[in-house]
Amino acid sequence: MSTKRDYYEILGVERSATAEDIKRAYRRMVKQYHPDIYKGPDADQRIKEINEAYEVLSDADKRGAYDRFGHAGVQGNYGAGAPGAGFPDITDLFDGFFGGLGGFGRRGPQQGPVRGADLRFNLTIEFEEAVLGAEKEIEVTRDETCSRCHGNGAEPGTTPIRCPTCNGSGEVRQRQQTILGTFVNVTTCPRCRGEGEVVTTACTACSGERVVATTRRLRVKIPPGVDEGTRIRLPNEGAAGLRGGPVGNLYVFISVKPHKIFQRQENDILLTLPVNIAQAVLGSEVEVPTLDGPKTIKVPAGTQGGMVLRMRGLGVPHLRGSGRGDMLVTVNVRIPTQLTEEQRHLFEQLAQSFGGNIERYEPQSGFFDKVKDALGL
Repeated sequence: MSTKRDYYEILGVERSATAEDIKRAYRRMVKQYHPDIYKGPDADQRIKEINEAYEVLSDADKRGAYDRFGHAGVQGNYGAGAPGAGFPDITDLFDGFFGGLGGFGRRGPQQGPVRGADLRFNLTIEFEEAVLGAEKEIEVTRDETCSRCHGNGAEPGTTPIRCPTCNGSGEVRQRQQTILGTFVNVTTCPRCRGEGEVVTTACTACSGERVVATTRRLRVKIPPGVDEGTRIRLPNEGAAGLRGGPVGNLYVFISVKPHKIFQRQENDILLTLPVNIAQAVLGSEVEVPTLDGPKTIKVPAGTQGGMVLRMRGLGVPHLRGSGRGDMLVTVNVRIPTQLTEEQRHLFEQLAQSFGGNIERYEPQSGFFDKVKDALGL
């Protein structure tokens, strides 16, 4: 006998998950293993597991019993071999998620349109392209409606027939007698996967899958100001829908390469500017690199190391809105470690002009010192 899988593992959630987390996970799993999406031979078993796991974990009492005693703690809730009994038919949930025409209580093949899947593409760009914008060309492989069979999966000249397993209903019902009574277990027909019809002669182009994988070259416009993790949506560039359903979207996720000298802080660009001691003391005008080309910045006389100079309007454009950030230039005063004889002589003269000796540091008196002075101690 096979060991039953952990309910939390089936839904892909932690044991500390909230009721809302479990609900979202359940909806996600139902979509993922919908017969029109998941073509694996274990599709029917997957749906049963998901249904059973959600029935237990969505009920506070059943979940508590399961957390304490495992599967044995909730075995009585189902009876022998009837997991999910009494829970709404899973096809009803499919209708709600995938645009079916019916609501609770609906039966019959699922022949409504199904929206195509959304796709993701990871695009790495240069620092300059993220700041100033660019246009990139990408290659995307996606499912497109088969042009030979026009999406019905059958070889031209043939038509699908009613499924002999479910007689065109799209579902299989099994009656089971348990200690709680008779339950009807309704599952998606494993042969037609809920379609109600099967293809006898598969299309030679798509092998009956209705879609074919096609590689397309697309141009993506990168707006100025994008950052790491920015998502760009390309509508109707995802996977093809089924049975006339709309095409999904393509989402391009941006990753930005680091720059050799620039850094980014929100909409400001950071740069460290090395200057020598004479430039810092006397002041100077220095040419600095920017993403708009070389610019001149004024270093004021008496500039201290670590001082930040602002160059307005040379930062990153606001992605949503107008204007740009600034460029913040941090001054790094470099003290020479090796001097020529002439330079050493000049520095010695400079030292003498300051008085020759370093001024002594006199620490300020503390609170207790002041008390002692007041008391004459």
